[in-house]
Amino acid sequence: MLIAQVIVDVPTNQTNHTFDYLIPPPLEDIVEKGMRVSVPFGPRKVMGFVLDVVSQSEWDKLKDIDEVLDIHPILTEELLELGKWISEQTTSFYIQTFQAMLPQVLKASYKKEIEALTEVDLSPAFQQLFAGRAVIDYQEFIERNGDHKQLLEEVNQGHLHINYIVKSKETNKTKTFVAPNKDLLILEEAIEDISARAKKQKEIIEYFIQYPEPIEKQELFKKLQTTSSTVNQLIKKDLLKTVEKKVYRDPFQAEHFQRTEPLPLSKQQQEALDPIHQAIDQAENEVFLLHGVTGSGKTEVYLQAIAKVIEQGQEAIVLVPEISLTPQMVQRFKGRFGSQVAVLHSALSPGEKFDEWTKIHKKEVKVVVGARSAIFAPFENIGIIIIDEEHETSYKQDEQPRYHAREIAKWRGTFHHCPIVLGSATPMLESYARAKKGVYHLLNMPDRMNNTEMPPVEVVDMRDELHAGNRSMFSRRLLEAIQTRIDRGEQVVLFLNRRGYSTFVMCRECGEVMKCPNCDIALTYHKSSHQLKCHYCDYQVPMVKECTSCGSNTIRYFGTGTQKVEESLKEHIPEATVIRMDVDTTRRKGSHKRLLEQFGQGKAQILLGTQMIAKGLDFANVTLVGVLAIDTMLHLPDFRSSEKTFQLLTQVSGRAGRHKLPGEVVIQTYTPEHYSIEYASQYNYQQFFSQEMEMRRSFGYPPYYYLTLITVTHANAFKAEEVTRTICKLLFKHLSPDARVLGPTPSPMVRINNRYRYQCMVKYKDEPNQRDIIRKIQQHYNEEVHRDNLTIQVDFEPYSFM
Repeated sequence: MLIAQVIVDVPTNQTNHTFDYLIPPPLEDIVEKGMRVSVPFGPRKVMGFVLDVVSQSEWDKLKDIDEVLDIHPILTEELLELGKWISEQTTSFYIQTFQAMLPQVLKASYKKEIEALTEVDLSPAFQQLFAGRAVIDYQEFIERNGDHKQLLEEVNQGHLHINYIVKSKETNKTKTFVAPNKDLLILEEAIEDISARAKKQKEIIEYFIQYPEPIEKQELFKKLQTTSSTVNQLIKKDLLKTVEKKVYRDPFQAEHFQRTEPLPLSKQQQEALDPIHQAIDQAENEVFLLHGVTGSGKTEVYLQAIAKVIEQGQEAIVLVPEISLTPQMVQRFKGRFGSQVAVLHSALSPGEKFDEWTKIHKKEVKVVVGARSAIFAPFENIGIIIIDEEHETSYKQDEQPRYHAREIAKWRGTFHHCPIVLGSATPMLESYARAKKGVYHLLNMPDRMNNTEMPPVEVVDMRDELHAGNRSMFSRRLLEAIQTRIDRGEQVVLFLNRRGYSTFVMCRECGEVMKCPNCDIALTYHKSSHQLKCHYCDYQVPMVKECTSCGSNTIRYFGTGTQKVEESLKEHIPEATVIRMDVDTTRRKGSHKRLLEQFGQGKAQILLGTQMIAKGLDFANVTLVGVLAIDTMLHLPDFRSSEKTFQLLTQVSGRAGRHKLPGEVVIQTYTPEHYSIEYASQYNYQQFFSQEMEMRRSFGYPPYYYLTLITVTHANAFKAEEVTRTICKLLFKHLSPDARVLGPTPSPMVRINNRYRYQCMVKYKDEPNQRDIIRKIQQHYNEEVHRDNLTIQVDFEPYSFM
């Protein structure tokens, strides 16, 4: 008797443990750890993950597993252990952590089909089952009492393949192939019988006698200059047949990637690469912090480290922030390692993501380049994990399980005895402090390639512009610099820290600001659709002509959005062509790539955009970068706002003068005296680090203290505050006297989607029992969570306080 211990897809406190199910005899040789199964749970059937297979259970009456959803485990033993660890670290449910590791397609409802990859080598039982067909439904295999063990053998021998067909738009992509339906001798005899006038038919048969392999239908038409009707006549004569085959949706297949060779390394690159190579050779789990200025050649160091890992038959994971996953970045990895690279990011359709994940799962690739979730790539022999732009907050998942990709990388690095490389021009303060202490191995690359200088930065005080009567969003200095570049045939990048036409709409008569009725947040005006939109709950209304409070028609727009800047640019410099890149212009698939290609081809002189243009762009003709409104980021209610401002200014400045033409940066601000702006304009990370660390120490923030943020939301404001107050009291009572419990306090965004939000924060240095205490608090409120729609969110390393 074999028993499967299953985590079921029912995310509640009561079900957050394994349930025992009997494995029926036909499935005994099939069920393995890491597979998904369908099991009866109460009156319904649910999906679950098999965590273990054992021979005994403490329960008497066990239900049978209903169905096996996978032929091979989709989670490795390592990922199962990792899932348990994440669940403990983030106090999330096991089911949430396992699902976070998989592409969306494997969480949806789908059906399976069995595809025959060969007819000749199949066992007689399967030849009979397929009866000349290329594909059969998995359900048919079940209904005809198919032998699971035999199916697994045929799959392992490469005779059969299991396809997952999602019951939505993300179906597997198939193509029609044409193949011979008779032995070569019969085809040779058939040529004699074909009429002399049917020259094309003879030509096709002759082709298949010479090349008997299946060929894609459209390719055959092109190759032999023939048509569908000619081929169909040969199919009717039973000489040829069509076969539907699953093909990978490769979003990059149509592109030709120019193969690149390793470049000669500079002295600083070689000095950075040597210790990484040594760690790879010795299978050492060491964490390196590669601190290299923008344009210092960090990517080449990554590529040559990966090449060594591949030489040793191992695999590599490379994480880059979503907004840095530009076509240029993909080009670098595909150009060097070709088809050995799988790419995972949000611009791919769910079907494309599934196909890329399948290549990794089937060990068809050696390198994964992707955003945050690529850290879960199901590799089993990892030789290096690289996290580029390690300071990016997008590496932190903002919903359960609230993991940070860096911590997952460190866990997997320990498991595989391999090095981790964290790269950045502006490392996180916490990371740099660890490197200073010797916890991480610091590698410095302070110079740009070819000894080009970092572009000089000029800070313009917008208060002086105002006093001089310039009410435009452009300083006179920036307009003059833009005009000079356009006259010289060079290009300009303008960065703005927000999207939309205008930040908010206000009545000048009574001061009423148009707000979202669900979120208490100012609505943003979008000129293209002439609508006011909330960027939190997506509430939208047509633009108002009169004030909803006093009826006045003195409605005015305040603040600066990308659309408004574009309009203003056209007024000041009508001859300039502008490409605007923000969330609104890059919604459609491929638009991000298309707009960058247009700019790269010189079809516009100015690229205007939000954060998505701050990183990863490398255009030889860009000689000026202008930063329009950095103050909004500087004054956010977030202790990291100075750090984020410094990082963003440094990153966006690095877009100028990356090649032979010298570059220049102009930063417009109302607070030029702020140390983050001052040090960013000098590219002085060391001074910024020293001053910011002093601030953090004074106010008790990371890296001197750890933080835990607990956010309670409810439709009733009093209820949300009351629960938060009780949680604060419980934490104060059960944590050590050294821990500081702050709250309850309203969240900076106190109401979103008609739900009120209160929070409390714990500052601590060492609280080993904290997770157990918080888990007990969550269990205490378990009933109210389900009955009253109360939510309690816990974040042990918060990156956003909004």
